[in-house]
Amino acid sequence: MKFINFAIVKFSLFLSLGILSAKYFPLATNLFLYLSLASLLVLGFVWYIARKQLFPTSYFGIITFICFINIGYLSYQLRLPEFQQKHYNHLLIPKDSNKNKSLLLQLKIKEVLKPDFYNNKYIASVISLNEVKSNGAVLVNIRKDSLSSFILNDDILLVSSSIDEIKVPLNPYQFDYSKYMKTLGVYHQIRISKNEILQKVRGSYTLGGKAEKVRNHILDKLKKSSLSPAELSIIQALVLGQKKDISKQRYREYAAAGAIHILAVSGLHVGIVYFIFLFVLSPLKRLPKGKVIVSILIVISLWGYAFITGLSPSVIRAVTMFSFFAFAKIINRQTNSINTLFLSYFTLLLLNPMWLFQVGFQLSYLAVFFILWILPVFNKLYYTKNRIVKRLWGIITVTIAAQLGIIPLSLYYFHQFPGLFFITNIVVLPFLSILLGGGILIIVLAVFNVLPNWLTLTYNALIKTLNTFISWVANQETFVFQDIHFSIEKVIVSYVLIISIILLWKKGSVLKLRFLLLSFALFISVFIWDDYKSSENSLVIFQKFRHTLIGYQNANGLKLFRSDSSLNYPNKYPIKSYRVAKDIDYYTEEKLPQIIKYNSKTILIMDSLGVYPKTSEIDIVLLSFNPKVNLERMVDSLKPKLIIADGNNYTSYISRWQKTCFHKNIAFYNTNEKGAYIFNSE
Repeated sequence: MKFINFAIVKFSLFLSLGILSAKYFPLATNLFLYLSLASLLVLGFVWYIARKQLFPTSYFGIITFICFINIGYLSYQLRLPEFQQKHYNHLLIPKDSNKNKSLLLQLKIKEVLKPDFYNNKYIASVISLNEVKSNGAVLVNIRKDSLSSFILNDDILLVSSSIDEIKVPLNPYQFDYSKYMKTLGVYHQIRISKNEILQKVRGSYTLGGKAEKVRNHILDKLKKSSLSPAELSIIQALVLGQKKDISKQRYREYAAAGAIHILAVSGLHVGIVYFIFLFVLSPLKRLPKGKVIVSILIVISLWGYAFITGLSPSVIRAVTMFSFFAFAKIINRQTNSINTLFLSYFTLLLLNPMWLFQVGFQLSYLAVFFILWILPVFNKLYYTKNRIVKRLWGIITVTIAAQLGIIPLSLYYFHQFPGLFFITNIVVLPFLSILLGGGILIIVLAVFNVLPNWLTLTYNALIKTLNTFISWVANQETFVFQDIHFSIEKVIVSYVLIISIILLWKKGSVLKLRFLLLSFALFISVFIWDDYKSSENSLVIFQKFRHTLIGYQNANGLKLFRSDSSLNYPNKYPIKSYRVAKDIDYYTEEKLPQIIKYNSKTILIMDSLGVYPKTSEIDIVLLSFNPKVNLERMVDSLKPKLIIADGNNYTSYISRWQKTCFHKNIAFYNTNEKGAYIFNSE
């Protein structure tokens, strides 16, 4: 831990604390701005008094940390739409009045996203709304046709459309796409066809647009080579960060093998490129000021590599991180790599506090931190002069360190663990170095039209070999652990336990042993509490188009009442995510009954026949299968407290039922709009 500047570490942590506080405990910006100014004034006053003291007072430190919390808080909050005066959100009419209303929008495409089955997708900056200058970003969905595929970065579109919020998931524990888009600064979306694009012109080039143009030019050159389509999709992902042509089957295989990280250009790729450039430029170190020259050329080369990969946020973050490492060598200052890591972390969060909530950012910094922290201990544990064994030991130790850093968070986000990740990384990491170096060489030669066919065929064979190996590992299903329940509480206590073990391992003491024992006790307690919390009884009416699904959870078991005879529902939407989140151990399926009793409530399920019992003991009526029933008469007869319409009904029927319930003063719930209905346990 020598040469660690704990100040930058503390500043980074308090900055992060401020960002987290702004997200989960928002206040009025003006109020917090006044508090921030007041704390800065107090900090200046305390500094003026203590400027001649050799050691600053504790008051100075406390106020300094409060200031960094304030900086993080304001930095996050000032990026929210409600605190940006020209954001288009201020021009929107309230939702109920704005429904289906057509707006005139001028947009500039800033990023091309991976398309879904029906739409090409883009992130666009709003230039104006109804001819009023605005800013902010929207998600643009354009139905697939002959036009939308030719829309590129920096194109300016004039469209007529309504602006809608990005929908939250309609079923519990599903991936929240709206939440993910908010980390990109996108809060609304538009859905259009080519007929709603009134005008399309080429806008002035931005840096991102130029990068995209260069990358597309390189891709066109590669497509003219003898690389096969399947292997070309991998080189596009490995070297250029373009993943949209990878098949779903191939993507699943890489995920199951624990090699999904190599398909997204990130810190690992930039780190390998960094060492490739360092090796290639090493002869220049013999020149006067050679180390400085090499470091400057490496920084330029890294940003050049970031440029041809399209300047994606993950690459920008990684290149920024390694640029700090190179800059430390330029100024020839003796420091610790952890200082440099936290300095880059601090700088990036100042530039964009939203990155703190992106999965890639979290995993990248955790992996690098644990590698830098633990690797010296592994190096002391075993040393050999044999180069092959030394390289193999290095790959194993780096893999262990990185996995220790990301396992809890990976389990929380992805709910799976590849048991053969050791074997995968021992093979893939050397392979990746060769593929990245060879890929950069192929790109350079292809751009200048001097790419020899033998080199293309060799590279094609290498990628094919890698794909074959990944496919073999992925098919070892016994070693792929899926559907692992892991809550955020488990993530926190897991990191506390891992850190306590490493601290004791690095240098033992009685205090650290006590900390380890306390961490272990906390770890066990949280697992017991989480198991208790997830095993509560519940009843859920799920939202699924043209299906009726009702799930009854009793402790760690789930009984699913279904309207059809489909099998394997445990691994289908929306049951799979619910089953994993609730830690379901056993599962059964039954046909949908007419009446379900849950706690003190009686639920009648009315099918297409519209037949109901002549009783007044019905609390809730679930309308499904488009029942042909006189709803007014049924309400007068049964006197239910709540009417629910699920996704197995026509929209026109639901609208009519809703009006009837309004006139009869009966609560109405539409799962198509509000999502699954969850009965609280009593």
